[in-house]
Formats: sequence, C-alpha cells, structure tokens
Amino acid sequence: MSKPFKLAVKAVILDEQQRCLLVRRSAFNHSFVDCWEWPGGKVDDGEAFADAVLRETREETSLEIEMTGLAGATKFEMPAVNVVLLCMEARVVSGELRLIEEHEEFAWVSILEVPQRNILETMKPALKNLLDKRKCHEYKSRFH
Repeated sequence: MSKPFKLAVKAVILDEQQRCLLVRRSAFNHSFVDCWEWPGGKVDDGEAFADAVLRETREETSLEIEMTGLAGATKFEMPAVNVVLLCMEARVVSGELRLIEEHEEFAWVSILEVPQRNILETMKPALKNLLDKRKCHEYKSRFH
C-alpha cells in the first residue's frame, strides 16, 4: 500500500536588504532540534495552501505577511506519509516578531548565508531553486 501525500508550507520572508527570516527549532519539538528553518508547517485538511502559509507564519512569529512568489517546491518521505513542501516568498506587512515555544531563536540572514546554517535537509531543494532564480552565482560553489 502506498503512502498518502500531505502538503506542508514554508514562508521565505524577505526584507528590503533581501535577508530572509530563519527560526531555530527548540527542544519543544520531537525532531530536528537546533535546526534552522523558515516559518511554516502542515496544511490542515480542507485548508488552502495560501491560507496555511499565512496562518502558520502568524502562529509562529506573530507577523502578518503577503506572498510575493514561489521560492521552490520539493517532495520528501516521512515514516507514514509523502510530504510535498511548497516554499513561498513573502514580505512582512505588519506585526512585531515574537516566537512561540517551537522556536528559541531567530535571525535575519542573507540568502547566501543560509547554506552555512544547520538548516533542515527538506529545505535545501527550495533554497537551491531560490538561489538559482536570484542568480546567486557565489552560492553554487558553496552549497552541497
């Protein structure tokens, strides 16, 4: 029997200097503790992916965002499901950054600096796509 597919989303929130917001997973999580990631999570049953990006970002950061484009997409396997991950570019429209217990730290970093962080493996294909799209040629020699 094949595994069902589930949808997950991440918000690649960029500021005016083209830095993106990363959040570091806390010990509250059961997996990937201390890994850096973009805000996001699972899409609820019947929820539109765009609504999930906005909801997850609001829940995790208290920020209101608007999506500006597709950063990338990928698929990976979990023990019980196949996950399709959509990473959407976004910008902050309002709010003050406050983290919930899932994350213990945040950082605004250049897109070129993201590969130097301990990021989730599942984000790497979307990150590569984002960097390629932005023609960050320096990245190609540093990211693997």
